[in-house]
Amino acid sequence: MDDRPEDSAADSLTHLDSTGRVQMVDVGDKAPTARRAVAEGRVHCGTATLALVRDGRAPKGSVISTAELAGIMGAKRTADLIPLCHPLGLDKVSVTVVVDEGLPGFVVTAEARVKGPTGVEMEALTAVSVACLTLYDMLKAADRGMTITGIRLLSKSGGRSGDWDAARGTAT
Repeated sequence: MDDRPEDSAADSLTHLDSTGRVQMVDVGDKAPTARRAVAEGRVHCGTATLALVRDGRAPKGSVISTAELAGIMGAKRTADLIPLCHPLGLDKVSVTVVVDEGLPGFVVTAEARVKGPTGVEMEALTAVSVACLTLYDMLKAADRGMTITGIRLLSKSGGRSGDWDAARGTAT
């Protein structure tokens, strides 16, 4: 569902040129501004699998630390993975994996920051995705039925389109 107003700034951006050929959006004339994005995702697993991690008995070692590091590395490689995504000199990326007994599973949150001409939403989302995939990879021997769900943008700030927050569903 697209909740953007018809005249939003995003409508003027296109990855197609006048002949319909794919192109990278030109951000060369845009002033660099401070930008921030936060994303989240979840990995659902069995209670026995969660206990392995919580008790430090996972067969592949430090699952949470490895997933957090993998998420940071993923954010840094976003432009290599997503066609037409601009390579950014990220100022900060943080990834946090938290055990959630209620799922049961893990909640993964990532924050990306840059001072630049384009946003960091894709970097935050890639960080979460890679961290979730790493959790799956490190625990698949114990639980192949895990699911990855709810990968989404929580908030973004900066840039011409301003701030946005998922809790409100609109610009802030």
